[in-house]
Amino acid sequence: MASTQSIQNPGGLGSFPSIKTALAVITGVMMLVDLYLIFMVAPTDSVLGHVQRVFYFHVPVAIMSFLAFFVVFLGSLMYLIKRTPKWDAIAHASAEVGVVFVTLALITGIIWARPVWNTWWTWEPRLTTTLILWLIYVAYLMVRSYAPNQSKGAVYAAVMGIVGFVDVPIVYYSVVWWRSIHPSPVVGPFAQADALDGTMALVLLYSFITFLFFFAYMVMERIELRNTEEALGRMRFTLRRSGR
Repeated sequence: MASTQSIQNPGGLGSFPSIKTALAVITGVMMLVDLYLIFMVAPTDSVLGHVQRVFYFHVPVAIMSFLAFFVVFLGSLMYLIKRTPKWDAIAHASAEVGVVFVTLALITGIIWARPVWNTWWTWEPRLTTTLILWLIYVAYLMVRSYAPNQSKGAVYAAVMGIVGFVDVPIVYYSVVWWRSIHPSPVVGPFAQADALDGTMALVLLYSFITFLFFFAYMVMERIELRNTEEALGRMRFTLRRSGR
């Protein structure tokens, strides 16, 4: 019985289909409402026009990438301390989701920048440090893929996940430390009290909550998929050992 459970749940994390289903439904409904709020309720910016609506996607996905990499940091730290597979699974899943979110942050950022700066890309501090963040966690995933074995890959990646998180505060503080053409923060400790119109702030807050639910769903989905992948790998190994 114990060996069967280890095959079904190699990462030490349980299956949660009911929670995933509920999250998927809630996230789907919230996304539809969010789209309505962004395009029908949020006021049109008097300077940027409708392109400013990308802001309601860009800022939340950027913050969610920070959250994802913070989870990677915690999961990696706990894995090095306790060496339990569940922490490695959480870190790995969060890194994959974080790379998706930071990629979306870069894409939405350049879409927003094109009509404002008249260029798709410029090597200003915020964009440059965000690109470095993307490269760090792509490298994190590559380290896991090309390590000699899974256990060494987990250790190498854990170290990288801890060290790589240093770039997250650098990305956020970059617009404060090195003033450039990038707008000042609209959320967080350095944001001005009147940085956003009241309606815009409420729509942005709703977008944050929506993407937070989306983040939770994505991480849970990826953990369960990873468990399934490892279970299949162990089953293949068992079948090869038995000569079937």
